[in-house]
Amino acid sequence: MVGASAMRKLVAGNWKMNGLRADGLALARAVADRAAAAAPDCDLLICPPATLLAEIAAALRGGRVALGGQDCHAEAKGAHTGDISAEMLKDAGCVYVIVGHSERRANHHESDALVRAKALTARGQGLIPIVCVGETAAERDAGRTLAVIGAQLAASVPDGLGATELVIAYEPVWAIGTGRTPRPAEVAEVHAFIHGALRKRIAEAASPRLLYGGSVNAGNAADLMAVANVDGALVGGASLDAAAFWAIAEACR
Repeated sequence: MVGASAMRKLVAGNWKMNGLRADGLALARAVADRAAAAAPDCDLLICPPATLLAEIAAALRGGRVALGGQDCHAEAKGAHTGDISAEMLKDAGCVYVIVGHSERRANHHESDALVRAKALTARGQGLIPIVCVGETAAERDAGRTLAVIGAQLAASVPDGLGATELVIAYEPVWAIGTGRTPRPAEVAEVHAFIHGALRKRIAEAASPRLLYGGSVNAGNAADLMAVANVDGALVGGASLDAAAFWAIAEACR
């Protein structure tokens, strides 16, 4: 089976709850301008807040940067005040959507079953779900990292999706926004485990791209992107600075 690295790496920026209209558009245009001037050796994706999606889609149109949502509802439509559907994201210009981010799992008590349902709904609308998995500090300290991630993969990832219809992001919860990152050997161990688990689920010659996320920055990106089975990055805080985000993309060369 050919590894996911046969595909171009993907560097995705998750802006989280950051960005008003003026600065959000400026940031998106800055990333798009850099990509237009010097094509990166990877695919680029930004996931702004929902309030900015339509305008940023217009700013990115025809360029080298794709657009994604940060979450979607598991239902196609209905009485779900404050939520956003996969169809709405698609209509706004999105190609990807993040589901199961640890902040959603913790702050909104999202279960693996709900994450799986969201991923299925996203695919039904033609979006590519980025399914997030990762262990807490307590789980790592207890030696349960692979068991936790294995359970999340089994219950969160829908069956029957092809290699290009799905992305997996490994985000150790204890590394998100803390400035701490696992050692390259630790990342390699987890990504090899995920790759092996997906090999049993994806009946194709390639496996989905496996991103690493958790305090990725310009300083550590080159080491992380060189790890086996790391097919890109899901970037948080560093994606709010165009130069830092571009430096991470450049680390994929």
